[in-house]
Amino acid sequence: MSKPLEIVAAAETADAGTPEARIGLEEFRELLGRLHPFAAVLGIEILDIQYGQATLRLPPSPANQRLGGIVAGPMLMGLADLALYAAVVGATGVAESVTASLTINFLRGAQAGGIIARARILKTGRMTAGEALLLPEGGGDPVAQVVSTWSVPRKSG
Repeated sequence: MSKPLEIVAAAETADAGTPEARIGLEEFRELLGRLHPFAAVLGIEILDIQYGQATLRLPPSPANQRLGGIVAGPMLMGLADLALYAAVVGATGVAESVTASLTINFLRGAQAGGIIARARILKTGRMTAGEALLLPEGGGDPVAQVVSTWSVPRKSG
């Protein structure tokens, strides 16, 4: 089933009318270090942030695995949540945004190795909605699909 990968590839193509991200890559990394130091515990790498899109990587590590040599579900959930946060901040510029809901569908066991998260925002507003696809770094079918909503407070001032 290569269809989901084709959809992801199409979503990566930036439209000429797409606005610039409201936060840069380095600025977002600094934001995480300053306001969300727990993100470093996961060891997740921030690869790219665009307006309403983000790509992150969970590197391979024995610490991320559960019995059977697959990547543990909580690690995949953390990766998806952080990827969606990056996409939300990229679209809104509001670092105070918080997860309101997150639903993950595990599609198959994620074999030991790196995992790539590709997140995109579907709707912005006080309640912002997005989705993420988690893919094996070496290629192959998605291991999980995530849908999430976010509470985005109004900017003061």
